[in-house]
Amino acid sequence: MVRAMIVAAAVAVGAWVTGGVAVADKPAGEKPAAKEVKVTGTLVCGSCKLNETKKCTNVLQVKEKDKVVNYYLIDTGNKEAYHDGVCGGGQVEGVTVTGTVTEKDGKKEIKASKVDIKK
Repeated sequence: MVRAMIVAAAVAVGAWVTGGVAVADKPAGEKPAAKEVKVTGTLVCGSCKLNETKKCTNVLQVKEKDKVVNYYLIDTGNKEAYHDGVCGGGQVEGVTVTGTVTEKDGKKEIKASKVDIKK
């Protein structure tokens, strides 16, 4: 009984010293991999339609609750085939983008792994 209490105390002290019992798989400060999400909305040009970027970029506008959130696509901009429908101020509705979302300078960016345009 005393031996079991000593072992339990040693484990508790070890956990307290190391900050937990589990050993981290990643180096300290490294974030876990981001999960892919699907967002659907209206694709527009960040330069021609929104006047927010110097170069033509693809921006997916998604209605979330009572406001529109812009997701700036991390892609090749006006070189993407789907940019033709938005350059010059146009828009394409019903576009679903699958990818990982990050935030930079207060703006949401999405690294697209797939872009589906409703036909």
